[in-house]
Formats: sequence, C-alpha cells, structure tokens
Amino acid sequence: MDKPYAIGIDVGGTNTVVGIVDKRGQILKSGSIKTAKHSRVEDYLDELTDLIEDLIAGTTTKDQIKGIGAGTPNGNYFSGSIEFAPNLPWKGVIPFAQMLEDRVGIPVALTNDANAAAIGEMTYGAARGMKDFIVITLGTGVGSGIVVNGQLVYGHDGFAGELGHVIMRRHNGRLCGCGRTGCLEAYSSATGVARTAREYLELKPDTQTRLRNIPVEDITSKDVFDAAMGGDELAKEIFKFTGEMLGEAFADFVAFSSPEAIILFGGLSKAGNLIMDPIRESMERNMLPIFRNKVKLMFSDLKESDAAVLGASALGWEVRD
Repeated sequence: MDKPYAIGIDVGGTNTVVGIVDKRGQILKSGSIKTAKHSRVEDYLDELTDLIEDLIAGTTTKDQIKGIGAGTPNGNYFSGSIEFAPNLPWKGVIPFAQMLEDRVGIPVALTNDANAAAIGEMTYGAARGMKDFIVITLGTGVGSGIVVNGQLVYGHDGFAGELGHVIMRRHNGRLCGCGRTGCLEAYSSATGVARTAREYLELKPDTQTRLRNIPVEDITSKDVFDAAMGGDELAKEIFKFTGEMLGEAFADFVAFSSPEAIILFGGLSKAGNLIMDPIRESMERNMLPIFRNKVKLMFSDLKESDAAVLGASALGWEVRD
C-alpha cells in the first residue's frame, strides 16, 4: 500500500520539533516539546511519543505513515544511536531509533541534526541543484553537514564532519561541552556568543552598554542581538568577534572540500549582516588564494526548523517497511 506521509523530527539542544510531511515536502502539521525538560531519556521519549500520536490523530492514521526520520545531535546514521552528545541531558550511547520505534510502532531512521538540515537544503532549499556544499547550523552548538558530489559525508563510522569541534584556539581556549578546549562551538554557537558577552563585560568594565542592565549569568545571544540592533557598540563588537572566528574556520573548511556554497542555518543566522559581514571579510582574508571569491556564503531560505524537519523526513521515506 502506498503510504503518503513521513514524519521528520528535529532534536535540538533546546527544543524538539516534529512535523508530518507529504511527498511534495509540505509540512502538514507540526508541534514541539522542550528537549531538556526530562533528565531521563525514557521520560522524554514518552512525551515525544504522545506528541507524535497527537499529530497523527489530527492529520491521518498510523498506517499512512511510511516512516520516521530523526535529526539529532551526535546521531549516528549507521547505528541509529545518539552517542555522547555534549548538548543533551542524556549521556552515553542511546539507541534512540530503536527506543522510539518500540514506542510508536513505525520504522525510525536517524542521522546527525546538521546532516538532516543539509538534506533539507539540498532537497527543498538554498542548495537545490548543488552537489558540493556545507551547511553550518548555529544554535546551542555548531553543527555541520558536508555534501560532496551530491552525497553526505558520513565517514567509516557515521561521525564525519564535526566541524564545530575543530580547534580554533590551541592555547588557553575555552572549555567546550565536548570536554576539549578551544573548539569553534565554544565561541561561535549561541551559547558561545553569550560567553563572549560575559567575558567582554569583565574585560571592559568602563564600557557603556545596555548589556550591563541584565544579570550577567542571564545574558543570552538574543540579548546581544537586540542590543546590537539598537546600536550598542559592545554588542556589535561581540558579533564582529564571532563572525571573524567563523570566517577563519570557513577558510579552512573550503580548503578541505572546495564547496560551491556555505549555508548558514539556525537561530544565530538571524543576526543577518551583523554576523555575515565579518564572516565574509574574515573568510576571504584567510582563504588560500586559489579559492578566493569562489564560495557563496548564504543563509538558509527555509523557515526556521523546516530544513531539519524536512531533511529528517527524507530519511522516513527510505526506512524499511
């Protein structure tokens, strides 16, 4: 029997978004839950299952769902497990696909969340028609999906492409959630922007800034963005530092795979030119000359979360019956 729907799940460090998708790539119904609400993954999966069943009941019937695809931090496409994800509350190796499949009774496939976003961009978004590109997700962490010759790069074990964990500062680098120091993610994620703000406030005690009106431990990347949009010079400096760091990293990424484009996706990309201008300038300045002015820097043109949900749902079409 032809099954006209698939389900895509985007498991982020903060929120989990679920969508029922048809074969044209239309998200018919969606909902979300808080990822970190439950310290036990079993309790989280129970809530996720309830959401999935509610969405199905409001749209179709279970026998019309071909499969479920999930994009998760540190998701391993080969094993269906989440393995040692630093930005999730559940540690160790979690057989996520099998645990969810046991609950909902629908086949489940899983991949890294940034890989899911890359599949979404390639199928429905800014990367349509491209065979070589990199998607960088700027959210709670920094993720990457690398496509070479039209194929996602998984490596021999399913974990290729952890570009958020390249070392940007070899000496006295910030501690990253992965346990190492100096990673790109520690500086250029949404949480990294908030950390930079706290550092700048301490290092520049005489600088006037509206960020001083917020308790220092409560500052978020959105607070920095709002201040920068209001003309706050320190906040703009924070985005300049963040963009320059990303540009340095992108210049190295280009040397590896010579992509046609690098596509930015996720909450921090909403900063627009505040972050794009310093990225572009820094990337070109640090680029090997043979690559200069060849690589497009683009924002995702899919709605927030849609790329990851759509990309994850593409896995749902491919799962076994």
